[in-house]
Amino acid sequence: MEPKVGSFCWMELGTTDRNAAKTFYSNLFGWTASDNPTGPGMTYTIFQSEGTDVGGAYQLMQDGLEAHVPPHWMLYVRVDDVDACAAKALHLGGRQIVPPMDIPNVGRFSVIQDPTGAVISVFKPGQHHGFGNFGQVGALCWADLNSTDPEKAARFYSEWLGWSYEAGKEGYRHIMNGSRENMLGGIPPRMEAPPGTPSHWLSYFHVADCKATAAKAAELGGSAMMPAQLIPEVGTIAVLGDPQGAVFALYQPLAKH
Repeated sequence: MEPKVGSFCWMELGTTDRNAAKTFYSNLFGWTASDNPTGPGMTYTIFQSEGTDVGGAYQLMQDGLEAHVPPHWMLYVRVDDVDACAAKALHLGGRQIVPPMDIPNVGRFSVIQDPTGAVISVFKPGQHHGFGNFGQVGALCWADLNSTDPEKAARFYSEWLGWSYEAGKEGYRHIMNGSRENMLGGIPPRMEAPPGTPSHWLSYFHVADCKATAAKAAELGGSAMMPAQLIPEVGTIAVLGDPQGAVFALYQPLAKH
């Protein structure tokens, strides 16, 4: 199913070693990877799960490395008008990292830093409509905004993208794009990360067996930021780093009785 306006529509890995990342994620999730030339000496990898696109990967450019951009997963939100959306973000206190621009035959995008420091992209599809398997095993199923100022961040995204929130336990906000059926992530009440960690989005992949997948990630050269653990009434979660340092999470839902 095609992502709705206001929902996540794509995710993308910026990495220091695209070929090594291809090997890691293909072995970890059973993804297939296809390379697409995008310019002189530039290649973009598309990951697929069971024949359906789940995300992309590219090699970080020299200017990014010089700016100390770490390997990372970037989330894209579908919008109707990238230029208007980017302008609105700036008006609300966001910062433009990449101005609105076209990707030939793909779509138009812009990269925005929210007022608390987390970075996210907006995208209007052209020929590429993003992924259609949000929530399925092997695909993105959730994203947490870990922010140094959750209140400020929640207000920004509500005013910018029209998101609403449902209160969870201990101040956790569930992010909704219009309704509970379109719940796409959350904003924890505090940053569960080492001191000095900047605000960031954390992407969760749906897996059938969190502990086994986390153990496999370690065998493949990944690192465990948070070992697999059962969260009551939520499911089993692990937070991992890939061999190049990009951080992501695994999610295994509670078994249905």
